[in-house]
Amino acid sequence: MDIADRLRSEIAARQSGLVALTQDLIRIPTLNPPGQNYREICDYLDRRLLRSGFETRLIRAQGAIGDSDIYPRWNIVARREGKRAGQCVHFNSHIDVVEVGHGWTTDPFGGEVREGRVYGRGACDMKGGLAASIIAAEVFIDLCPDFAGSIEISGTADEESGGFGGVAYLAEQGHYAHVDHVIIPEPLNKDRICLGHRGVWWAEIETKGEIAHGSMPFLGDCAVRHMGAVMAEMEESLFPALAQKRTDMPVVPDGAKQSTLNINSVHGGEPEQDADYTGLPSPCVPDRCRMVVDRRFLIEEDIDEVQAEMRAVLERVRAGREGFEYDLRELHRVLPTMTRQDAPVVGAVAQAVQKVFGRAPDYVVSPGTYDQKHIDRIGKLKNCIAYGPGILDLAHKPDEYVGIEDMVQSAQVMTLALHDLLG
Repeated sequence: MDIADRLRSEIAARQSGLVALTQDLIRIPTLNPPGQNYREICDYLDRRLLRSGFETRLIRAQGAIGDSDIYPRWNIVARREGKRAGQCVHFNSHIDVVEVGHGWTTDPFGGEVREGRVYGRGACDMKGGLAASIIAAEVFIDLCPDFAGSIEISGTADEESGGFGGVAYLAEQGHYAHVDHVIIPEPLNKDRICLGHRGVWWAEIETKGEIAHGSMPFLGDCAVRHMGAVMAEMEESLFPALAQKRTDMPVVPDGAKQSTLNINSVHGGEPEQDADYTGLPSPCVPDRCRMVVDRRFLIEEDIDEVQAEMRAVLERVRAGREGFEYDLRELHRVLPTMTRQDAPVVGAVAQAVQKVFGRAPDYVVSPGTYDQKHIDRIGKLKNCIAYGPGILDLAHKPDEYVGIEDMVQSAQVMTLALHDLLG
């Protein structure tokens, strides 16, 4: 049996351990927001990786967005040195999960195993991927103890809310300066390599009005009606224009190959009262209305063009509507990124996929951003991909799960890629 077959066989032999590790991670409810139990899961990973011979560091993102004394943003970075000089392969997984939501038929934090699947919030996004990367690294180290270079595994905070208390903070502190290859085990399917993601531009539009008594609205100026005019202009001109823009990026699903705009929220008038308030609202003409928009754009588009399109919508409304005033404020921007298909980490994972599945991988781009944006923008490292077990469509859904066979096979791909890069 050659080394590739031995590595794959040993991963399969540790299936029960892989499942147990995934269950343990799911059972720590790292809900974000607000950012619960980050220290608990980092302590768990610390104990596990110390036993496997890694040197570990627990790093709080002091002062980062979201960090507070009540909900500190803890991260863990673990490193295992090889016997001789070589390159560094870094597996990065986020430790946070989104809210549970409604409609579950299993315990969201129970880690139940049923019909070859592990269920729970974060099972596929992405605690199954984190567990697979740990098992892959441990097997490679045990069977190839003389490897060159180093292996790192990180568990980082807040990816679901932008990653600023996690990968962005670590990159700003220089923790990726020595890294050569990054694999992020996001759930993009076990036989696909994700090269990058579309861009995102979040902005807030505020329309202005004048407050007055609701029985005499003619004495005021309704900001909500002004916002309605903005939405009508978007429907008339902006949405059709975005639908005509198409990318050569291999974005999945097909609908995301065009530019998109989501109206994330609209709030107008007086503030919402507490849930236990039983009175009626006061009769006022709303003098303010705010809309948050989520614009996803393509690598062929320029960020200045994206902003100009939105401002053009608002200026067209201003030109045709008396008393129309607005503010436009950028909240967040991430430029599109796409690793070259001939990058070293892509080649290593592609060869491993070929060995495990007997076919070449599909190359895709994610419709939404993930922590590759910080590896690229702040860490200045282009040699980065997402590869991991799980089906992206299951992320954030009720009864989220990860397939056990998917985890085993993805771990086999990861350990073979380690052998290619460090063997």
